[in-house]
Amino acid sequence: MPFTFEHATLPDDPASAIRQMKRELRAHIGDVQAVWDRLSARLAARVTEIQQRQAAGDPIWPVIPWEQIASGSVTPAQIADIKKHGCAVIKGHFPRDEALAWDQSMLDYLAKNDFDAQYRGPGDSFFGSLEASRPEIYPIYWSRAQMEARQSDRMARAQSFLNRLWTYREGDTQWFDPDVSVIYPDRIRRRPPGTTSKGLGAHTDSGALERWLLPAYQQVFRHVFSGDIDRYDPWDAAHRTEVDEYQVDNTTKCSVFRTFQGWTALSDMLPGQGLLHVIPIPEAMAMVLLRPLLDDVPEEELCGVAPGRVLPISEKWHPQLMAALTSIPALNAGDSVWWHCDVIHAVAPVEDQQGWGNVMYIPAAPMCPKNLAYAHKVAQALTTGQSPGDFPREDYEVSWQDRFTPADLNHNGRRSLGLER
Repeated sequence: MPFTFEHATLPDDPASAIRQMKRELRAHIGDVQAVWDRLSARLAARVTEIQQRQAAGDPIWPVIPWEQIASGSVTPAQIADIKKHGCAVIKGHFPRDEALAWDQSMLDYLAKNDFDAQYRGPGDSFFGSLEASRPEIYPIYWSRAQMEARQSDRMARAQSFLNRLWTYREGDTQWFDPDVSVIYPDRIRRRPPGTTSKGLGAHTDSGALERWLLPAYQQVFRHVFSGDIDRYDPWDAAHRTEVDEYQVDNTTKCSVFRTFQGWTALSDMLPGQGLLHVIPIPEAMAMVLLRPLLDDVPEEELCGVAPGRVLPISEKWHPQLMAALTSIPALNAGDSVWWHCDVIHAVAPVEDQQGWGNVMYIPAAPMCPKNLAYAHKVAQALTTGQSPGDFPREDYEVSWQDRFTPADLNHNGRRSLGLER
């Protein structure tokens, strides 16, 4: 039966649904405090290790040269390092000159179509629950630069490598095809020199309230919600391709399963200049899910979670995890950055930024019925130049010149949109 693309419906009374969910989970888990204490002790050791390495100047983010991915020579130790930390930098993913040319191409595209005069301000409130200044996010999806990167052989090879870090099959059941990722068009960031920004608070995407209330998410985290945390594996894809997000007006959402979120640098980036940070512990999601079940959290609350917003992580509720926030290393244009879809991430504040901070967001979203359903919608939006369905209907590019079109798709692009095998 083909996948039916429908967003879940938000409960009429979320507070009541949360109270009922807490009663049921506590009864199912049993001694929640004992499970929490065991998990907390385990993750405390991970946090201490991260802090000690930071103090010693020891790099924490795994850095994998592109040449190793291209040649299939990434070592088992490197793979174990990525899976331990849930993040990676692919160094030299694209040649630096090519990335800088893409950056200039984006600027030319915006200027040629007079974007500054057309811009109407942010189109959603997705990050409204976080501490943040106005982001330098451009709701542009169909530039040649973005699409060339998305459908490139280098991107396809990297996405396949990342997808294969997951357990994507069990017996005769295969949850996704690791070697084909759908095109998931997202926006670009252009942060100019001299920027002062409050950054973006720690959070995770792809489901907030949903992680507790929706049946598919309850299956994804079945071992956490049963108290059997030793069996929880953040790299197990079982049920991941069945999850969904609530339909909430005027917010960004995610209609695909992403093994990794990611972006590709279009400028060189220096430490301390408002860079991406992560808590490099993919198992930390178990702590986030159990935290609202402790006695100090009001019965109708989930530690700051609100419908239609990202899942916030804070000093108030998650101080142990916040102590492990870790910056990406210095980057060159053409490097790409990747983090597991459950990994907590943030953008650091900056004053008087030195140099540009430009990226294009490209994740790894492996082919499966859920992702294919969205890819068909992407193909329609590409044809018309409209904003993709997961984003506000701003539709700036409908009449723009030099927009990428379906005729420009190569084999990777057509396959990624389900237009050919």
